[in-house]
Amino acid sequence: MKRSRFTQEQIIGVLKEHQAGATAPDLCRKHGISEATFYAWRSKYGGMEVSDARKLKSLEEENARLKKLLAESMLDVSTLRENVGKKLLTPGSRRNAVTWAIEEKAYSQRRACQLVGLAPKTYRYVSRRPDDGEVRVRLRALANERRRFGYRRLHILLAREGHRLNHKKLFRLYRAERLGVRRRGGRKRALGTRAPMALPQAMNQRWSLDFVSDALACGRRFRVLAVVDDFTRECLALVADTSLSGLRVGRELDRIVALRGRPAMIVSDNGTELTSHAMLRWQQERGVAWHYIAPGKPQQNGFVESFNGRFRDECLNEHLFDSLPAARRIIEAWRSDYNTARPHTSLNGLTPTAFATRPTSGQKENRLCS
Repeated sequence: MKRSRFTQEQIIGVLKEHQAGATAPDLCRKHGISEATFYAWRSKYGGMEVSDARKLKSLEEENARLKKLLAESMLDVSTLRENVGKKLLTPGSRRNAVTWAIEEKAYSQRRACQLVGLAPKTYRYVSRRPDDGEVRVRLRALANERRRFGYRRLHILLAREGHRLNHKKLFRLYRAERLGVRRRGGRKRALGTRAPMALPQAMNQRWSLDFVSDALACGRRFRVLAVVDDFTRECLALVADTSLSGLRVGRELDRIVALRGRPAMIVSDNGTELTSHAMLRWQQERGVAWHYIAPGKPQQNGFVESFNGRFRDECLNEHLFDSLPAARRIIEAWRSDYNTARPHTSLNGLTPTAFATRPTSGQKENRLCS
């Protein structure tokens, strides 16, 4: 805007001369202005004093400032609406929004940072961290292979392959790659205090039995008998069939005993197959103590119940079984992987097989002596 040659005080002085009796043409010739300028002055400043003119000037400046602020605010609102639909919650998303405002809307860096609530230093910061490309690729591959594994088990698998990194850094990469596992619907937990379960101290000291149900692709139901060693957490058998009677359960237990040895105790619920005459006769003939949990108290058989949850989450819910032979093949492959490859957090990251075959303190002493 072009600045006037005359100040407000000079303009009011000219108008005072006109009020004193000087004609407009004479004043225009005297001060070198046109008559249009003179009458514009009179319409704006007529009857005003110098103090009034100063107040008017300050009001005009304040009005111009407010108009500018309003225009900038409306532009900011329009820019935010046009930018992205998601909330700007992370520094990365805010940094992208600042870059977009600078490139697309010709914002200054400082104003764009103020718009999204990001410090200019944060925007200009360049990370010195390595990109960890190899670890990221392997982490994604393992997560795709084992879709129900969280970052802790993936950390153990990466450590086996030689990728040594802090668990907090792995969690950051895990979140950055959006590999979080969604929890499936749980069930209501019983309230109140519970007596802790007695833990076995050796292999074959206590086994747990339970049944898991599922269906084939055609809709036909089948059941799976799960047998777990409570000390080593090994899955001793997963027997899938459309019918599992007490006699069949006894035959499967005899097969496991022939390979592994006889257990001191077996824990199970009160299902009809496990309370039948065939099972009672099997217990007496083999000399195996059998403990039945209280009805409606599955927490008393917590080891196999926990195993059933992992089995359903990582195997049954992840596959569609076309036939019973296909189901048996997939389930047996998962059992082998569970025993020999899957890290178990309650065993300090060891697999059940590695935990069962680890050297005991007595073996270590014998090696030291020799």
